[in-house]
Amino acid sequence: MKPDIHPRYEPVVVQDRATGRTFLTRSTATSEARIEWEDGNTYPLITIDVTAYSHPFWTGDQRVVDTQGRVEKFRRRYGDRRG
Repeated sequence: MKPDIHPRYEPVVVQDRATGRTFLTRSTATSEARIEWEDGNTYPLITIDVTAYSHPFWTGDQRVVDTQGRVEKFRRRYGDRRG
C-alpha cells in the first residue's frame, strides 16, 4: 500500500438526532464538534438522523402509510376490473 493516501480511521462518538443517544465507534468521518466521553477522553461528535436506536426495523415501531390514495389512483387509471 502507498503510505499517507488513506483517511485516518479514529474513534468518534455518533449521536442519533431522533433519540439523542450516543455511542463510541471508529470511523474515517470527522467533525469540528467535540464531546467528552465516559472514559474522560474527548472525541469528534458526528450527528446523524437515523441509527439502530431510532430505525423502525430495529425498534419495532410501525409507521402508518396511507395506501388508500394509491388504490384510488390505480382504480382511476385502470378501472375496476372485477369479475
